[in-house]
Amino acid sequence: MKFYKLGLLTLLISLFIFSSCKRQEGIGLDVDPANQINGTLLVDTSIVLTTVPEDTVVTNGVLARAPLSYFNDPLFGNTKADIGAMLNLPGTVAYTIPTGEISIDSAVLILPYASDGFYGDSLLSTFKVNVHQLSQNIVTTQNYYNTSQLTYTSDIIGTKTFKARAHDTLQVYNIVKGKADTLAKVVPQVRVPISSSFVYTNLFNAPASILRSNAAYQNYVKGLYITLDKSGTTGIGGNMFFRVDTSAKVQVYYKLTTGGTTDTASLALPLSNNVNLIKHAYSSNVTAALNQTSKDGLVYLQGLVGLRSKITFPDVKNILGAVGKNAIINRAELVVNVAPGTGTPFAPNQQLTLYRLDLSRQRALLQDASPSDPRNAQVFGGRYDANENAYHFLITAYLQDLISGKSVDYGTYLAPVTPSPATTSTQQTVNIGVTSTYAQRTVIVGKNGANRARINIYYTKINP
Repeated sequence: MKFYKLGLLTLLISLFIFSSCKRQEGIGLDVDPANQINGTLLVDTSIVLTTVPEDTVVTNGVLARAPLSYFNDPLFGNTKADIGAMLNLPGTVAYTIPTGEISIDSAVLILPYASDGFYGDSLLSTFKVNVHQLSQNIVTTQNYYNTSQLTYTSDIIGTKTFKARAHDTLQVYNIVKGKADTLAKVVPQVRVPISSSFVYTNLFNAPASILRSNAAYQNYVKGLYITLDKSGTTGIGGNMFFRVDTSAKVQVYYKLTTGGTTDTASLALPLSNNVNLIKHAYSSNVTAALNQTSKDGLVYLQGLVGLRSKITFPDVKNILGAVGKNAIINRAELVVNVAPGTGTPFAPNQQLTLYRLDLSRQRALLQDASPSDPRNAQVFGGRYDANENAYHFLITAYLQDLISGKSVDYGTYLAPVTPSPATTSTQQTVNIGVTSTYAQRTVIVGKNGANRARINIYYTKINP
């Protein structure tokens, strides 16, 4: 449509904007008021979006949000994520077994929930977690990827059936040496009973040489493998996220008898160097989209190193048609809409990202998202707009460079991303990395509908 009746204020603002444009091979030419004709909105729906797998990513040492998942998403299919972690001596230093008679009361694996630590069905689903002992060492100098594998023993050394309660605090008893136990409130967590015989064999009855250093102990006991048992998990399931930092540990409660006196005590075997292993088995609809045989035009985006979308701009140099290069692009905005009915009961991604590949096929910021480009949009976009059920990105500079030939499209991608925190900064920091710590997913309308993906281009035609 065209805007013929510009108010005085609009005209003055337009003149200010246009006069600040830089010459870029006909796109962004300085405008003399005598040459200005009018402003026009062009809605381009020729862009093509396809569903493609996400890149693999290193997942070891992700302490703040380690995923543990068994999720049968009705639209996407099954997601499974396991955790492997090293087990350490108390304080991660040499340990001396107390003198006296030791009897273990209990041992429990403590996994504190991360903030926003669940995505899935917490109401109707019940989960069963199993803990095994690793049969291989986690090499701290080695990179492990979401597709890596760890071997573990078949014996289950800990198990629990539970409901996911990522926001509910618990009350537990703390052991106070020489005094009465105290009741304390603790952060939301999953507490898995661990075999007392496993602890006794691998700590109190371990060879003295193994306890002389934490490195020797790690090599001896290797660590734990934590997985959700699909046969014991009911309902759709979900994705849990835990802090595998110093607060994740096997807490051991025991009695120590010396000289006829018995006292209660406790110690902690902390977890460290976790590895997160993620697998996806997709539904028939997603598989068809990946194979580009689907007919519905839907595009699937998924966190936890799942799915992204490749965007293609057919004949981008002629996107303005007959106007050609005799135009100034004032604003170009990519708009993608969430497919109706797919945002419930599982919410779409809080935030998506948009990036390009450079000449070496590495991820790079779009010009509009790059702080080093004077044309950057400051507020690039990507956050989910619940009112519009859509995502918006400003791509003015990127589109200008594609049209002018200044940039080559080696690949443009729309993908899930770890949400950035709210900020008062005038410059948005854009993250283009793969997310292995958030599980949200989104179905967008790629084509075949009024809400198909589009670019809104606001331009002004000038006299040649």
